[in-house]
Amino acid sequence: MASAWVRVVGVVGGGQMGSGIAQLAATAQLDVILADVDQQALQRGMRNITSSLSKFVKKQVLSQEEADATVARVRATTSLSDMRDVNVVIECVSENEALKKRIFGELDEILQPKAILASNTSSISITRLAAATQRPKQVIGMHFMNPPPIMKLVEIVRGMATDDNVFATVKCLAERFNKVVICSRDYPGFIVNRVLMPMINEAFFALLEGVGTPQDIDTAFPEAMGRDSVIMLASTPKRRDTIMDI
Repeated sequence: MASAWVRVVGVVGGGQMGSGIAQLAATAQLDVILADVDQQALQRGMRNITSSLSKFVKKQVLSQEEADATVARVRATTSLSDMRDVNVVIECVSENEALKKRIFGELDEILQPKAILASNTSSISITRLAAATQRPKQVIGMHFMNPPPIMKLVEIVRGMATDDNVFATVKCLAERFNKVVICSRDYPGFIVNRVLMPMINEAFFALLEGVGTPQDIDTAFPEAMGRDSVIMLASTPKRRDTIMDI
């Protein structure tokens, strides 16, 4: 198994994506360090993990003992220096290239030479992120869908310099998380958002032209194309901001 050497996973960002990915890694019997500069965000993230696992317990997918053990494998911290011994770091901060580059630069100086830097970015060039480090061969995209514990897909994105062994390790790691894996080249939007964003744009045009209300447009897609086809014009400002960043 290409990822057998991976024992500890770091996750940067305690929001919905970060906490969800931390849950996946801990469920896969890996130790996890979850980092965020905001202590309250970390507390919310840990509560999210506990709440999510409780749903799996109610559905009898996990026992309460397994859920408790999963939570115990996650350690929260506000310091990136606590990542020094992790094998793979998955960055899950806001879709802001400058912020991601700064974090990658800091982690590059902290991590062991063999460690892999992965980004959960849904659109930012992996090659550009890798240029902020001294280990471009060990930088890769690992784009999870939202929410990570539920959605099956992980989109792996290779930068221009990404090493074959790094790709194999990250692909195997995603499979250990019980995910369906696709691989994209480092092009704008990768695969998922290159296809999805034009559809969302058309939904906004339909709203602008008065074709339908936000609620009607949002309802149309899951009912016509399947429950997982969601536009969410009537969504939160934070989600709309993320769409604009993409």
